[in-house]
Amino acid sequence: MNGPAKHGALVYSNDIKNLAGFYTALFAMDVIRETTELISLVKDGFNIVIHTPPVTMPPPDFNSVKLFLTVDNIEDAKLKAEELGGRSFEGLWSNPLFTVCNIADSDGNHIQLRQFR
Repeated sequence: MNGPAKHGALVYSNDIKNLAGFYTALFAMDVIRETTELISLVKDGFNIVIHTPPVTMPPPDFNSVKLFLTVDNIEDAKLKAEELGGRSFEGLWSNPLFTVCNIADSDGNHIQLRQFR
């Protein structure tokens, strides 16, 4: 990727290395920049910047942003998320294009997983 990303998300974390490990292991994202304050990850042109918070973080499970990411197999991804310290939630929903479910990363941020048909 040349220059700053045009699409992405900024996710605050008190443990940026642990959270970056979650995303690199579950979604095969690549680390493109790492400092003491941030770790920048990319996959298919999408950039997630995991950054130390500028203020005290709210309690776990408080989110103002929900990511959605595509996986090859939802059930495998749910199991791997749990192995990596995240959580998976009950329920699958489908439409004619894809099936979705919800998980939480190791910091409690909610993510919608999408498996296309």
